[in-house]
Amino acid sequence: MTTESIQVGVLLPTREAVMSGRFETAPLLALAERVEAAGYASLWVGDSLLARPRFEPLTLLAAVAARTRRCRLGTAVLLPALRHPLVLAHAVATVDRLAEGRLVLGVGIAPDSKAVRREFENAGVPFAQRVGRLVESLAICRQLWADAGERPVSVQGRYWSLDEARLLPTPARAGGPPVWMGGEVAAATERAGRLAEGWMPNSVTPEAWAEGWARVLATARAERGGTAHLTPALYTTLNVGRDARTAEAELRKFVEGYYAAPYEAIARVQGFHAGDAASCLERLQGFVRAGVRHIVLRFGGGDQAEQLERTTREIVPRLGLP
Repeated sequence: MTTESIQVGVLLPTREAVMSGRFETAPLLALAERVEAAGYASLWVGDSLLARPRFEPLTLLAAVAARTRRCRLGTAVLLPALRHPLVLAHAVATVDRLAEGRLVLGVGIAPDSKAVRREFENAGVPFAQRVGRLVESLAICRQLWADAGERPVSVQGRYWSLDEARLLPTPARAGGPPVWMGGEVAAATERAGRLAEGWMPNSVTPEAWAEGWARVLATARAERGGTAHLTPALYTTLNVGRDARTAEAELRKFVEGYYAAPYEAIARVQGFHAGDAASCLERLQGFVRAGVRHIVLRFGGGDQAEQLERTTREIVPRLGLP
């Protein structure tokens, strides 16, 4: 949904479906259709193999692409380090063709936790290499997508090698889909400014978001000569309830079940908010005033469809710039 240059998207609850033991995809696809029909700008899915199990993101987005026509489709976020870049480039190109150029490739490195380290170990990827593999993977993918696949690509990288690889089909969007990155630490913001077309952190406060965005812009100006290509985005979790007490209880239960950690520990590093629609609107408006122009909403706990309806009716129409 777009309102006065503010775009809003919705994360599909692929993790929540697995957590609840409901492995059917029909409800997820129906929700995707409902989100698009309500006028939202984008639909998103997360990624994890073992640490936080869910449906494989690109496979699911292929199905969503076939059921939608307008919404941009994105990963929030995909972990390139866990995939060979040739296989990743092929899958991304195919999904972007199915979506007719609507794909946004949100990528990240994964947080440091015991479960994530085990996930990388099981995938045969040293956890300490996740940043280097992310950067090298993106570079290889972009080479494979360049020039409509006309030129074979040979690479002798630190992690992967290619010999005269010519990938077809290439993505519908020339050069590949836009890449969005997250992360607020200095290294992450500088990486986004240097390599990405969008920045989508999970900020705790508007002030933290603004500080990170300033670093993204500074790096882009210094290393790429401008910032017009960058989308200032935010990924955030809300429980939009009838009343604050119920919403807060649902969000706490959701977060602790999702992350297997105390709510307070996760809330120190991720942006969460629970309350009625007015309270949630005020929360989002703080980020809009800070400069956010694309908001990706994850509904934390409770009835997803009910929260979507309440957000559509009471929040998004009032979210525009003053």
